[in-house]
Amino acid sequence: MSEDLFFEARPRVLRVSELTRAINQLLEGNVPLLWVRGEICNLVKAASGHWYFALKDEQAQVRCVMFRHKNQSLDKTIANGTQVEVLAAASLYEARGDFQLTVEQLRPAGLGVLYEQFAKLKQKLEDEGLFAAARKRLLPAFPRRIGIITSPQAAALRDVLTTLKLRLPGVPVVLYPTPVQGAGSAEKIAQAIEIANQRAECCVLILCRGGGSIEDLWAFNEEVVARAIFASAIPIVSGVGHETDFTIADFVADERAPTPTAAAQRVVPDRHALLQGLRDMAQHLLRAQRNRLQNAMQAVDYLQRRVVHPAQQLQRQKLHLDQLQQRLQRGYAHDLDQQQWRCRSYAQRLCGAGSDFNRMQDRQTHLAGRLVKAVHNAQHRRQAGLDTVAQHLVLLNPQQVLARGYSLVQDENGHLVSDARKLAVGAELRITFAEGWARTEVKEQGA
Repeated sequence: MSEDLFFEARPRVLRVSELTRAINQLLEGNVPLLWVRGEICNLVKAASGHWYFALKDEQAQVRCVMFRHKNQSLDKTIANGTQVEVLAAASLYEARGDFQLTVEQLRPAGLGVLYEQFAKLKQKLEDEGLFAAARKRLLPAFPRRIGIITSPQAAALRDVLTTLKLRLPGVPVVLYPTPVQGAGSAEKIAQAIEIANQRAECCVLILCRGGGSIEDLWAFNEEVVARAIFASAIPIVSGVGHETDFTIADFVADERAPTPTAAAQRVVPDRHALLQGLRDMAQHLLRAQRNRLQNAMQAVDYLQRRVVHPAQQLQRQKLHLDQLQQRLQRGYAHDLDQQQWRCRSYAQRLCGAGSDFNRMQDRQTHLAGRLVKAVHNAQHRRQAGLDTVAQHLVLLNPQQVLARGYSLVQDENGHLVSDARKLAVGAELRITFAEGWARTEVKEQGA
């Protein structure tokens, strides 16, 4: 609805719903999302999951609504009297004409500044390499002594000691007492880490504290604690707060555990698992030894069966020699019979071929005579042909023609001249005779 509605020369009478709708549009169109701080009062958590409450300070209050899908992840302990900061949109509930804030986010008052400090310090230390995975060290598999840095009155200390006793009761524990909450606690935590490193009596340290608000855990977000953890020569496991809590100390520590109990579980192995592993290894070794013994016994039996008395060995070898001798004799006799058979066969073939030898020799003499005569006739025919060709070559020899008084006429390019019409007056000619040559010039030509 336009703003002109309220400034007409003769304004018309509005219905209530038109007025509330116009005001709501003005609010939603001109008031952006904003943070508002105040104290919760008149809190109602409806069965639908929506929250209805008022936010007040010393002079005023405003109605608020936070729908279920926005408040599901919030701490359910929020109650009347809690100082909070809300990110909300201003609107008008048209059905009742109530001005209200529709809450998008809600956090305890003062956390905005703490979160900003946390994010700024985290980015600074990360840029300096304090969170780098390459510098983090592995924890000892079996620590000879464990150091705990926490408050002696902390419930987390009892949880850690109980877990260590259950998992590996024989390992010594050294407590480095320090306050873990309140003014100056961060410096004292850092001092306890330095003392543990100076005494160098432990091979791993547990830095722990139970759960609490961000203000309660803030000592573990201080820069002095982070740099003391980074400078420690002893590996440190951080177990601060609950699983959803994260502090700067968690990022710098060599390993982060979600709870103090989990930190104790990280630094020592479970003796029950170790004992079970030892029992499994003993069973494995026993089976392996039994298998080796059985294999050795079978090998002995096999070797024993292979052992033969020397007399039996000699008798076996003698029998083998007799068999070889018999095979050799049979083979020699068989080869002799084969050779004799071949000799008789060759003799019979030679006897059969002797009757044809004279006839073959006569035929060879006759063929040799015919061959000599054929060669002589062929040579005579070829010589006669050569003589005829020589005579033809003599007749065709140009030199013979020149000897009869003829000559060869060539132009200046060496071409033979056979037509006087192709000559020009003054052209030079070369005339070749039977003996020598001469050069002349054309004085006159005719057809």
